Amino acid sequence: MNALSYSLRASVRRTPLTSARISKASFRSSFRKYSTEAPQKSSNTALYATVGLALVGGLGYYVYSSSDTAATTVKSGTQSAKSALKFTPTKVDYQKVYNKIAQKIDDAGDYDDGSFGPILLRLAWHSAGTYDKETKTGGSNYATMRFAPESLHDANNGLPIARAIMEDIKKEFEWISYGDLWTLAGVAAIQEMGGPKIPWRPGRIDGFAKDVTPDGRLPDASQGQDHLRAIFYRMGFNDQEIVALAGAHALGRCHPDRSGYEGPWTFSPTTLTNDYFKLLLDEKWVWKKWNGPKQYADKKTGTLMMLPADYALVQDKAFKKHVQAYAADEALFFKDFSAVIAKLFELGVPETQWVSSEPWTLLSTNDQHESK
Repeated sequence: MNALSYSLRASVRRTPLTSARISKASFRSSFRKYSTEAPQKSSNTALYATVGLALVGGLGYYVYSSSDTAATTVKSGTQSAKSALKFTPTKVDYQKVYNKIAQKIDDAGDYDDGSFGPILLRLAWHSAGTYDKETKTGGSNYATMRFAPESLHDANNGLPIARAIMEDIKKEFEWISYGDLWTLAGVAAIQEMGGPKIPWRPGRIDGFAKDVTPDGRLPDASQGQDHLRAIFYRMGFNDQEIVALAGAHALGRCHPDRSGYEGPWTFSPTTLTNDYFKLLLDEKWVWKKWNGPKQYADKKTGTLMMLPADYALVQDKAFKKHVQAYAADEALFFKDFSAVIAKLFELGVPETQWVSSEPWTLLSTNDQHESK
């Protein structure tokens, strides 16, 4: 089916949006070419221009290459360099990082649906979703996906693309920790794709290879409700929060060369709406006939998909009532999603590390444009 008919279906099926979201969605829908090619890697030969930047670079290398005995260092190399340079970033500085990420999100060319937003959100999600409340390990604090074997876990297939995109930002803002950078990218992705404001604050530090988490802490898309509860209860979430977090599947698509699955969940994969919940309830879902892993396809068009873990949300009565609530009320979904994604992004970070006692709200590019 050609791209024009796909776009027409999207415009018909999509939930009515505000003017700002319409303009973003209209722009992105014109780029739905479903490419999965990774972006070209930038050159690594740039030299530091000042002694201060050289110090940052040297200490950054130390974080990656030092032995476990160096783990007694509380701060990461880049944060130590920040202190040595007597630079204390403010909210204005983090807004500059946000703005640079926002530029990257829409500078995707023909990658997937014309946006890096979904894969950056996945990076933030997976970096934080390893938390274990019993052992107080994992979470967003140490950005351990930089290291093997965590970087090679099957659940993280495809995320080298996102980490490479973030590395370009890191070169420009070397003072920011990877944990702060990745979660801020998740915030930017949501807000730039028409979602709600996400409270966020800095304070994560970069860890070491010894801090990597074991495989199996992230959700398995082939499993059902018992598995979902085991994974998310371990992080400290309840049933309502599990369903709200699942609403992120309104964004992006699956790739056979990464997860093994194929296709988008909704007709507008670069705009956050409550369509994921509406489609779960309103469409007839049948098993997809193909050579890949078991997944569902919508019977009407065959162009959308749901994973077994998605469909479990309507098979379980306790989950389904929340699906129904969010399908009926997008404002309620946005409110709950904002709260639970902010909670996710802070998992594993001790209270004493936060720069601010209360989270910040960083401005989207639309907000900044309207305030001028």
